Amino acid sequence: MEFDFLAPLETDLIIDLKRMSSQHLSSKIVFHTSEDFPDISKINIALIGVPENRGAENGTKEVDLSNIRRQLYSLFPGNWSKTIADLGDILPGNSPDDTYFAVQKVVSRLLKNKVIPIIIGGSQDVTYALYRGYDDLEQMVNMVSIDTKFDFGKQDGTLSSESYLTKIIVEEPNNLFNYSNIGFQTYFNSQEEIDLIEKLFFDAYRLGEVCNNISISEPVFRDADMISVDLTSVKSSDSGNFSTFQPNGFNGKEICALSRYAGISDKVSSFGIFNQNGSEQEAMLVAQIIWYFIEGVHYRSNEYPFGSKEHYIKYTVPFESEDIVFFKSNKTERWWIEIPFFLNSHNKLKKNTLLPCSHEDYLAACNQEFPERWWKAQRKSIV
Repeated sequence: MEFDFLAPLETDLIIDLKRMSSQHLSSKIVFHTSEDFPDISKINIALIGVPENRGAENGTKEVDLSNIRRQLYSLFPGNWSKTIADLGDILPGNSPDDTYFAVQKVVSRLLKNKVIPIIIGGSQDVTYALYRGYDDLEQMVNMVSIDTKFDFGKQDGTLSSESYLTKIIVEEPNNLFNYSNIGFQTYFNSQEEIDLIEKLFFDAYRLGEVCNNISISEPVFRDADMISVDLTSVKSSDSGNFSTFQPNGFNGKEICALSRYAGISDKVSSFGIFNQNGSEQEAMLVAQIIWYFIEGVHYRSNEYPFGSKEHYIKYTVPFESEDIVFFKSNKTERWWIEIPFFLNSHNKLKKNTLLPCSHEDYLAACNQEFPERWWKAQRKSIV
């Protein structure tokens, strides 16, 4: 029933894609056509178009996703074993709420079937529907947004690409455990919004610090369930988007590196790209972002929370108040820090859990400096 919301790819597009060589990615994709729908039980990754753009500032503009598909499927795949399907588009409903409902139902069904949805969207408010797709899983959700802004917006009840985060935070059921922003630019965010991020113990990394050391974002993605990419976080000279001009932002190489970090995370189960302008120039960038995410998925190592602690080296760093415990993977040499469970608190996790961290966090702890993400996670588990 849920997949009734999906419209097949246009016949002309299918014909163009079939003309490509057998070595192109197009030959490795199972397409939703007017005659056939992919067998969900046999796919690992599903591409879905959501050309809903009414939540954007220029919301009347139509979104054409065919350029992105042509550019993506004209690329050559790596040594990939995962099965990929293009399930077509969830067309805009009579109202944006109709579209959100359809996205939620489709995403929920895919997540239950262990299929990773990649959403190519119009406006970023579709992120809210992507988040609501986790409701039936009855789990806490960690969300990462690659964005210049926090998108709190005005608290007037309306949902838009610049206010979806407020709705996610305040609306029941409240399944959001953590929100992390990668690449915010201070002058696009009020001091009240920056203070609110701190008050809620969320994580935010300025554009400059991520560009100076992009690897600091890897532990953040490793702890994420869903990723939302705002394409205006890429500077216009690299994205080709001059209708929404951005003099500063990530370059093409950096946004693709972030996408690969997201893909390689064992925990990430959905990925969305929003606020693209539909130009041919930007289509190639979007195609490469998706390519790198899929590449990352194929190189997942299936470590924590899926592996056993037997394959980790345990390090205990003594502090005056309590010891901090770190774990290092024998396989990938990645690091985790243990967040203790407080019995007398309203702990949302209900158990000791491991938080991804970096080697630098361990070295800082050895110098008697509490890692900031450890401190924030501990505060969240207490309240």
